[in-house]
Amino acid sequence: MAEITASMVKELRDRTDAPMMDCKKALGEADGDMARAEELLRVKFGSKASKAAGRIAAEGVVGMHISADGKLGAMIEVNCETDFVAKNDDFLALTKSLAELVANNNPADVAALSAMTIDGKTVEEIRTQLVGKIGENLSLRRFVRIEAKGKLASYVHGGSKIGVLVDVVGGDDAFAKDLAMHIAASKPKSLDASGVSADLIETERRVAAEKAAESGKPANIVEKMVEGAVQKFLKEVTLLGQPFVKDDKQTIEQVLKSKGASIGSFTLYVVGEGLEKRQDNFAEEVMAQAAAAKG
Repeated sequence: MAEITASMVKELRDRTDAPMMDCKKALGEADGDMARAEELLRVKFGSKASKAAGRIAAEGVVGMHISADGKLGAMIEVNCETDFVAKNDDFLALTKSLAELVANNNPADVAALSAMTIDGKTVEEIRTQLVGKIGENLSLRRFVRIEAKGKLASYVHGGSKIGVLVDVVGGDDAFAKDLAMHIAASKPKSLDASGVSADLIETERRVAAEKAAESGKPANIVEKMVEGAVQKFLKEVTLLGQPFVKDDKQTIEQVLKSKGASIGSFTLYVVGEGLEKRQDNFAEEVMAQAAAAKG
């Protein structure tokens, strides 16, 4: 039986980022063979990742990377199961690295990003090892990469739960920052009416028609009421039509015009938006795991 030294355990931890006790146990099972121990850990962590893969990951953070000249930027949403893990240093470091990787390498989609490498390991290998280390499912949900027509401004809010990346042509940096903050606060669905889906407009029209019909007014008046409701809705959900949060007497479109500026594009991410949230009690789950470990 080979002697398992502290330096061997440290080396294996550096190679795999696995917990110290798991490294020591794997070296013991491998009789000190470093390569075999690493293989055992990868199998073990892969198994953990597989078990976690079916669990809902609707918490997480938004990561951001913008070049020094503001001409190139990327934003990514990475999800986990609990807000506790969303504050984990390793999780945050991975999110930051992924945003930079997207900006510099322009992957086509999440699958392409997962196949890229960081320090000799694929993103998927790193994700799987981190799943094994922290015991929660992690997923790369979505990302955007923008090559600016003007200059990029960003805003991250609420512990990185809301992220905004906006390409502002003209104007100054202070206004661009205010614009990013406005988007985070007002959550527009698109820049203008052309970006709002026909299905969403039709749903709003249908609701407005039902409400207007209850008024008992003539058909021509009802028609005008419906159209007015739809136009009001479009102003509320389009960035150019919204009142500016710092001066609600002006719309964003009016403020942009006064500053000789325009918007190339913008992206807003709200962590977990549209995803099912886990409903179980995490504290109870931890206690159950502890009881099982004692047994």
